[in-house]
Amino acid sequence: MLFTFRGDAHRLYLQIRERTNNKLAVQQLKNLREIEEIKNTYQNIDSSALKLIYYRMIKEKNGSGIIPIFVTSIPWLLFLFSTQLQQFLFKEGSLLWAIFVFIYVLVLTFSAIIHFREKAWASVHIEIIQDILSKR
Repeated sequence: MLFTFRGDAHRLYLQIRERTNNKLAVQQLKNLREIEEIKNTYQNIDSSALKLIYYRMIKEKNGSGIIPIFVTSIPWLLFLFSTQLQQFLFKEGSLLWAIFVFIYVLVLTFSAIIHFREKAWASVHIEIIQDILSKR
């Protein structure tokens, strides 16, 4: 596995470059095979059903799911109970606040990552469906 801080797109480019330099088939990359499987599945679905799937993917991409609500509502909930929370977390000599902050930031980070990955996958599905429908 190639390592880069530039993200998935650059990592894919590095994998493609490595395969072409070694004269190996680019289509055998796991990431590309997965996209090909998605495309083949959608090509076997009739246009009216594919249009409904397209609408659903638009909904997913626009993020009207639970994760954005979670990310925005939890701070308000904590704000409402801030006095009680401070009394509990900052008891004399207690490190509960550090544990709380660590867990809170961890959950928030993973939630945001999951949300944006889901949005990215929805975009992939939308593009594939649009390509198929436009060719028909």
